[in-house]
Amino acid sequence: MQSKLSDIELIEETLAGNQSAYADLVKRHQRFVFTLAMRFSKSREDAEEIAQDSFIKAYRSLAAFGGQSKFSTWLYTIVYTTAMTFLRKKRLNTSSIDDEATFIQLESQNSAFDNNLAENKSRSYYLNKAIEQLLPDDAMIITLFYKGEQSLEEIGTTLGIEPNTVKVKLFRARQRLKEKLERNLKHEAKELI
Repeated sequence: MQSKLSDIELIEETLAGNQSAYADLVKRHQRFVFTLAMRFSKSREDAEEIAQDSFIKAYRSLAAFGGQSKFSTWLYTIVYTTAMTFLRKKRLNTSSIDDEATFIQLESQNSAFDNNLAENKSRSYYLNKAIEQLLPDDAMIITLFYKGEQSLEEIGTTLGIEPNTVKVKLFRARQRLKEKLERNLKHEAKELI
């Protein structure tokens, strides 16, 4: 069913009471929604929570989807607002850097990174690492434009800004991404020598 019906048809089916139609919508968009959530949270558990909350909010608001934009654009707007709300709440619950558990977690992440470094010497690995180092807004624009293949207008709708502003932000995000890649690759080259 998923591949045969358009998003609009699946929405109509869902609103008519067919729950499996919404499951098909989720399957169709879950990977990219999770990718967007990861760009904000940097934690798999948090990204899963953001993605799940986004799909729940989308389901509850499905009747309000007017079709003025693509469903994916509308859904990514929900992901963006859900992630921003989640991160604001999470910032309120920060822990001290002196906390021993936090230190142990950071230490284990660093050792896991060192162990996996040899396995992950690929272009996409370095690109994803550089994107992770960007500010959330830059990472979101890069992800929506390149991985989500969204137009400047669609990104503007998602983020609530003008397409010309998106164009400027995308240009600046590309510059910062380039700097991160150059810095990371220079550092990696030194380690290999």
